[in-house]
Amino acid sequence: MNKKLLSIGETADIIGVSVDTLRRWDKSGRFSAFRVSPTGNRYYRRQDVELFVKNPVALVTHWVSNSNPFEPDDKHYCQTRDVFQARLEHFRDELVETVDGDFSSLVTAIAGEIGNNSFDHNLGNWPDILGVYFSYSLTEKRIVLADRGLGVLSTLKRVRPELANHIEALRVAFTETISSRAPESRGNGLKFVRNVVASHPINLSFQTGDAILIMKKENSDIDINIADEPIRGCLVIIRFNNI
Repeated sequence: MNKKLLSIGETADIIGVSVDTLRRWDKSGRFSAFRVSPTGNRYYRRQDVELFVKNPVALVTHWVSNSNPFEPDDKHYCQTRDVFQARLEHFRDELVETVDGDFSSLVTAIAGEIGNNSFDHNLGNWPDILGVYFSYSLTEKRIVLADRGLGVLSTLKRVRPELANHIEALRVAFTETISSRAPESRGNGLKFVRNVVASHPINLSFQTGDAILIMKKENSDIDINIADEPIRGCLVIIRFNNI
């Protein structure tokens, strides 16, 4: 076989997913294969596979969708809240050198809100790998946050047992204030995130389970759809542009 081509089995071994997962990704367009003939076997270009492995979004999606738990690389893995806060402060210090100070504070605040939610909502109840994946690129103006926690539905069902699915749970999380201990007003964090995104040049993708929410500037509407593939916990991608 051409050394530049990989079979679907070889590709699955390199990426660390099952052959069935690769077939689903091909069907959804998430990671496409090609065939030498219309009815032939699936093949992948080696360079495409190598680029996929280096892609932080692809890697973290693999992490939260994989049925076999494993710790991410140390560069992006924040096992404790203290580690997360230290890296978040480092991100803020870097960001403020390239964009307006007020905007830097807001971007840092929504990333902090989402990351801290992971620790707050999963405290003592992490299903397998505890902590948060946190990576960012100032050149690409992108932040990636993820956890393998309980997810929004399981968290909210503690106080809203009538919630039936991830779409309902995600909608409530971004639109309602939830409290299990009256008269406290809790659950404002994701509403704050929503307000910041709607009024600034920020795009937000927030997935939990099989539900994914997309938001962007000047659109405070909640647009939630079924994701191509369910995940464990939460996966958030923040894209920002202050120009």
